[in-house]
Amino acid sequence: MDFVAGRLAPATHTTPTMNHQLLQTRLGYTFRDAGLLQQALTHRSHSALHNERLEFLGDSILNCVVASILYERYRGLDEGDLSRLRANLVKQQALFEIAQKLDLSQFLRLGEGELKSGGFRRPSILADTLEALLGAIFLDAGFDSARDVIRAFYIPLLDTVDPGTLGKDAKTLLQEFLQAKRIALPTYNVVATHGAAHSQEFEVECLVPKLSVQVFGRGGSRRAAEQAAASLALGAAQKALAKSPVSRKAKPRTAQLKLAGIATNQGGAPDQSLAPAAAKPEQPGSKKA
Repeated sequence: MDFVAGRLAPATHTTPTMNHQLLQTRLGYTFRDAGLLQQALTHRSHSALHNERLEFLGDSILNCVVASILYERYRGLDEGDLSRLRANLVKQQALFEIAQKLDLSQFLRLGEGELKSGGFRRPSILADTLEALLGAIFLDAGFDSARDVIRAFYIPLLDTVDPGTLGKDAKTLLQEFLQAKRIALPTYNVVATHGAAHSQEFEVECLVPKLSVQVFGRGGSRRAAEQAAASLALGAAQKALAKSPVSRKAKPRTAQLKLAGIATNQGGAPDQSLAPAAAKPEQPGSKKA
């Protein structure tokens, strides 16, 4: 432990400062001011000089750079789709996944309480620390350096995702898939609830009758259960169509010719099925008009 103002400093989840070089290698950036790097890694539970202001700054820079990347990369997308993509790319889960790739948890400076409660694994703390690092890079070397680090995170990611589906929930994807195939939209029904009132789990049925799809999803809320069911239904619908594609039935050729006023058959004889109704043979016992 370190001594601070005559007392023991709180225990922290840190490695020796020399290992900060490992983090800088992973970031692709070396700090001129080591103090900025240390502050960016410091949670408010550790000391008064923490990373929240840097996080605020980094969040703004991140949004700007990601917006610029999307604007350049997807020239055919409108404002709504660009906004959807950006929101998905800068949300907590996306930042948490980047932080995990950097193994950022081993470099955090946390107070004793956060350390004991596993704060170094908490997505919110890791995502906020990543934003703080971006803010620190901006202060240390300017916008271009921060932009280069952000682009290194996101360009490889964008090479592997479908901009048409990224950020859309399962219900939206299922609806769009069925509409594209001209199939009626699914129906959702709550079929059961489980557990006590304060911690209920919902079970929802999703039906797509045209494709004989019936699946069940569970979740802590009705919405979550519907999303789980929709995800299963989308997979089932795609499999069903792969086996027997739904298409409009082609009209028989004779029917097409009849509509065109042409009657033919392969034998060359008149097609009796196309004869006028008045030409039907008389029934026994009937009288001519």
